[in-house]
Amino acid sequence: MASFKKSLEGLKNSSQSATKGVTDSAVQAAQDAVQQVAESSKEATSTAAEEASRQTQSAIGTAAGKASDTIKEFGHKLSSK
Repeated sequence: MASFKKSLEGLKNSSQSATKGVTDSAVQAAQDAVQQVAESSKEATSTAAEEASRQTQSAIGTAAGKASDTIKEFGHKLSSK
């Protein structure tokens, strides 16, 4: 009976160790997945911000060019009068 109890105790300890190992692995995998999502999100946000900045600079350049052209035309009209 004592050896049966000892075997059951060993099986219990082995099961607990295996369960802890599986749990630790699952937790680590979840943490890794969250980290990957966070990094991907940062990269996407950075890329979107860079594109928005590029488009803003382009729009500013276009508006400045049009304003400059308008001022030049106005200057020519004044000088021709």
